[in-house]
Amino acid sequence: MKYIIISFFLIMFACISCKNNSTEGKVDEPKKQEANNKEPITAEVHFSEEQIKAIDLQLGVIENRNLTTTLKINGKLSLPPQHQAQVSILNSGVVKSILVQEGEFVHAGKTLATIANTDILQTQQDYLENNANLDYLEAEYQRQKSLRDENINAGKTFQQAQRELQIAQAKKETLKSKLAQLGINSSKLSSNNISTSIAITAPISGYIQKINLSMSKFADANATLFEIVDNRYLHLDLKVFEKDLHKIKEGQQITFNDANDVTHSHPATIFAINKAFEPNEQAVLVHAKINETTETLLPGMYVEARVKIDNVQTTALPSEAIVNNGDEHYIFVEKEKNTFQQIKVNIGASDLGYTEVLLIDKIQPNAKVVIKGAYYLLSELTKGSGEE
Repeated sequence: MKYIIISFFLIMFACISCKNNSTEGKVDEPKKQEANNKEPITAEVHFSEEQIKAIDLQLGVIENRNLTTTLKINGKLSLPPQHQAQVSILNSGVVKSILVQEGEFVHAGKTLATIANTDILQTQQDYLENNANLDYLEAEYQRQKSLRDENINAGKTFQQAQRELQIAQAKKETLKSKLAQLGINSSKLSSNNISTSIAITAPISGYIQKINLSMSKFADANATLFEIVDNRYLHLDLKVFEKDLHKIKEGQQITFNDANDVTHSHPATIFAINKAFEPNEQAVLVHAKINETTETLLPGMYVEARVKIDNVQTTALPSEAIVNNGDEHYIFVEKEKNTFQQIKVNIGASDLGYTEVLLIDKIQPNAKVVIKGAYYLLSELTKGSGEE
């Protein structure tokens, strides 16, 4: 009897379980069917005519264009040391005159200022006295030489005359060099035109960048009195990292923009590549000559250069037509009037305002693409969804 009762309860439990399973299957099947029949959501945006006019939305087509692949390099403008000068004097003195002003262009040899100095008087006096003594010593040497040839005088007397003449000649050359450093032409010097001041002259042609003088000020020897730069010889110092170094070679044409005028590109040519890495970084300096003359470029300006690598024939759109949401890029294609569908794309090279477009999904040939105003469509589409 005990076994009969246990068997009865087991049979009842099995029947109830089968009924529940059957009911659950009937409920889930319509839900699955509904999910399978649901169409995928298409990202579309509809704008009214007023909205389209307000954002100045414009349409175009994907074009086949020849785009240049470029490598972006940062650097700055530099001036070779032989085209910049810091002017100083060997002898201190008081400023008598300043003949130029900052920003002025001067040619090499032009007098920039004059300095009064008492030592210059002594140097000129020594030169004139030595010249007068030299005339006497030359005559004495010739007289002693004649006597020596006739064996009339002693050899020692002739040698003494020769020695004194050589000393005077050496002193003349030394004083002549000192006068030249002071800006005095010794060949024109006489007792009637002794100079009382030192002329400071420009060692190179260029622009006066700095004047560290004022009238009647005492100018110290070896202090920098003027700074001159010749910006006509500016060149680029570009920093190229190791991974890109194989793409660079001498003779390559590049374009660059300075930070103050990003709309204007300047042409340049690579003329030298350093043969060692810069301290503490895996980068090499590349030097490029500017191919035009401009007064807007100054030493020390930071620039962004683009080196032309190769040309690619590809499909492209204006860069403004491509928008991004996070790391993904999109374009908008006109599906019907005033309705635009978002299409995911990959991008490639960019050049002169155009960007290479690689379609992931096919679109109709000659489909109209939004080339201006795409950002507003993306904003509307991602409104409230955390657009990036």
